[in-house]
Amino acid sequence: MKILRSGGFVKVAGLSRVSDPWLPEVMGRIGYDCVWFDMEHRDFGYNVIPPISLACRHTGMDLMVRILKTGYDAPMRALEFGANGLMVPHCRSAEEAKQWVEWVRFPPIGKRGLDGAGADADWGFADTREHIKNANEEVFLALQIEDREAVECIEEIAAVPGFDLLFVGPGDLTLSYGVPLEFNHPVIEAAFDRVAAAAAKHGKWWGTTSGSPAAAQRVIDRGGRMFTAGGDHGALVNGLKNSFEAFSAVKMA
Repeated sequence: MKILRSGGFVKVAGLSRVSDPWLPEVMGRIGYDCVWFDMEHRDFGYNVIPPISLACRHTGMDLMVRILKTGYDAPMRALEFGANGLMVPHCRSAEEAKQWVEWVRFPPIGKRGLDGAGADADWGFADTREHIKNANEEVFLALQIEDREAVECIEEIAAVPGFDLLFVGPGDLTLSYGVPLEFNHPVIEAAFDRVAAAAAKHGKWWGTTSGSPAAAQRVIDRGGRMFTAGGDHGALVNGLKNSFEAFSAVKMA
């Protein structure tokens, strides 16, 4: 939140294959601002969040968990176990956006229940009033725009108070519009423009994925403030592939 409020942009590292805390610590030492921990498409349990959150806190990074859409327990558990940012996949309406705000924010903004003994409250050492204030002001909530119906009501979604960022998921968005993986298709470009305009109008930030520095620069040039800048899956697969190809030059004498 500090980087976004200061006018900067956030470089995100994806964490979707390795749950050992050494890797997010390495990401933090490299200089990433935020780790995107994916629970939507992977089989991780909530028990892996606490050690990852400790590694992120040790290096000053934010931990953004893309949660499972299972109901109230999903954001509450992720936050109490140490996430200080949440990403909700496939937000399709203003009504749904309001529901997530209600579950994530304490009163008077929302209706989140108070425990005060988890990682988010420094295991009970935090002043409870300060914990509530921090959770409402510093924990960031990102809603993913990945569906045509979300774009068609993006003004209403962006106008909902209590969340911080719209994050466009381009892969699913192309599927929803019937132009699979045509990321530069005019309808997809127009969808990005609508999200960017709605975010600017209603005081929200927006971001998306990027596969290259050039793509990331385009995000920033269009007003985006968060982009992905690599992740463990690609690093592992590409690293092994490149090594295998390099060592294929070794021949029998």
